[in-house]
Amino acid sequence: QELEEARRWEGARDVRLLDGNVRRWTGLLLPNNPPYNTGAFRFELTFSVNHPLEPPCATLRTPIYHPSVDLEGRVCQPLTTHVHWEPTTRAIQVLQDLLLQLDSPDLQQVLRPDVARELQKRPEEFRRRAEEHTRLHAEPRPD
Repeated sequence: QELEEARRWEGARDVRLLDGNVRRWTGLLLPNNPPYNTGAFRFELTFSVNHPLEPPCATLRTPIYHPSVDLEGRVCQPLTTHVHWEPTTRAIQVLQDLLLQLDSPDLQQVLRPDVARELQKRPEEFRRRAEEHTRLHAEPRPD
């Protein structure tokens, strides 16, 4: 049911089970805002055997130049920390929160301090690098 809900959401495409595993989802996130809105970013959502008591883990498989996403694709996402997680939170909410984070970088949620500093002190340079990185690494946006 939650997978179907995610498949209907306009912020993602191609949402499906990874290797037929109900605990691993993949799909493409479609950011709305520059510098990322020219590409699509592959995500993976992994659910523990204790879900929904434990939060899922969101990872970006497409490299992205973003202050809240490290080089391995791990995301600083407070919603999925044990402190903030509520068992009633739906997978679609995790994906919506992730997309919001990509669209509006929060300098309080940082995994790459150098990128955050650049965004803060030299926003034009940050945008240029992020656009170039998106052009080189992001998947084409589906129609």
